[in-house]
Amino acid sequence: MIKLANVEKWYQAGNMRTFVLRRINLEIREGEFLTIMGPSGAGKSTLLNILGMLDGAWTGEYHFLGQPVDKLTPKQRAELNKKYIGFVFQSYHLLDNLTVYENLDIPLSYRNVKSSERASIVCDMLDRFQIVGKKDLYPNQLSGGQQQLVAVARALVANPKLILADEPTGNLHSSQGREIMDLFKRLNEEGTTIVQVTHSEANAAYGHRIIQLLDGWIVKETAPAGTLAGS
Repeated sequence: MIKLANVEKWYQAGNMRTFVLRRINLEIREGEFLTIMGPSGAGKSTLLNILGMLDGAWTGEYHFLGQPVDKLTPKQRAELNKKYIGFVFQSYHLLDNLTVYENLDIPLSYRNVKSSERASIVCDMLDRFQIVGKKDLYPNQLSGGQQQLVAVARALVANPKLILADEPTGNLHSSQGREIMDLFKRLNEEGTTIVQVTHSEANAAYGHRIIQLLDGWIVKETAPAGTLAGS
């Protein structure tokens, strides 16, 4: 599904080049559940943003579903993102001027889903996440945990082929966090590819494979510890 070859990203300051990612070579199979781990500043979120086509300032090769992303225009990348990818951000990224309902409706409008179908899908998602009572509220009227639930619902509403999750349970109570991870596990078992960034060993145990980043390099690849691995 995804193949990265010698992907690098750096910032230039005068004559100094500071690398964020170095020679990233990575393949992600369709239906895989991959975890990216590493200390703060290792390049985890940067790698996730490149996979999600939210960052275009990098070098190397990136193929997504057979498409050469590195050769596409920003508009073509945006189309791929809208069609196939759901993103759960650590800082929510909800649209403050839209209600919960409208935030969930936006990804469906990008995919040209009929309005009658959109209403049904959004209502199902509101019910699934038990946020029906919040549908007319704005993000600033919600707690951090509620905003994260809406952000996860928005990522899933259009049934994406790939879910990218940056610390998806970071702002949730432990029980809510487990519910989200159990949901990701079910979606993965149904065929959705998931890539998550996390510091949590418990969350990593839901996946098939862990890559460790350090100073922008992939330094290790392991199977997760715990009984959930491979199940």
